[in-house]
Amino acid sequence: MKILFFICLVAYSGFLHAQDISAILKNAEQYETSMNDAQAFNAYQEALKILPSNLEALCKCSELCTRIGARLKEDKVQQDDYYRKAKTYAQTALQVNRFSSDANFVMALAMGREAMKKDGKEKIDAVRDVKKYADLSLKYNPHNYKAWYVLGKWYYEINGLNYFERTAVKLFFGALPPASIDDAINCLEKVKSLNPSFILNYLSLAKAYKRKDEENIARQNLTVMFTLPDKTEDDENIKKEGKALLKKWD
Repeated sequence: MKILFFICLVAYSGFLHAQDISAILKNAEQYETSMNDAQAFNAYQEALKILPSNLEALCKCSELCTRIGARLKEDKVQQDDYYRKAKTYAQTALQVNRFSSDANFVMALAMGREAMKKDGKEKIDAVRDVKKYADLSLKYNPHNYKAWYVLGKWYYEINGLNYFERTAVKLFFGALPPASIDDAINCLEKVKSLNPSFILNYLSLAKAYKRKDEENIARQNLTVMFTLPDKTEDDENIKKEGKALLKKWD
């Protein structure tokens, strides 16, 4: 009888925890929708206190750490701390489920920030890892628009290396995979087809088309971007950057 009571108690406790986490995750999503990343991050952390292996909370904490850290341009110490947390959350998410598209996406995102902080071979290794995890994310979910975006940005940045940079990388660390501006555009256009309201993608598409000397299409993407409602804390500044680009191109 005591054993049965204990089993029922454990089951009921698990049910309450599931209810608690569900409510917390819903609140976190609402904070994010309300463009309050700090509050969303805190809420997802609360969920992890109840269930440290919750994959959604781990992935969201990693992604939010990357986004929040990117805004801390004037505080490199705090920025680096957020980037370290982003990678740690991503690593834990992959330990929970290495076949998760979202877990691989946030690792690709975190490695992109890692690449910005490193030099030499460590930087090149991090750059390669960005593509590795983005490819894995898309392998497990071909409709993950965020992973397509990371891959498109990867192609764009690698394509932007000049001859001497490419030669130096190849000489000391081995050649990087080929990356054309069309590769970048194809990925970013895929993002647009999957999520036409993703504002940052239009800015990146505009830059890519401008590099390809297709300025009219670049301007069209910016024009569309200006009509879209803000959905993240960064969208207002992204639009400001787009307006600055237009002035620069005039």
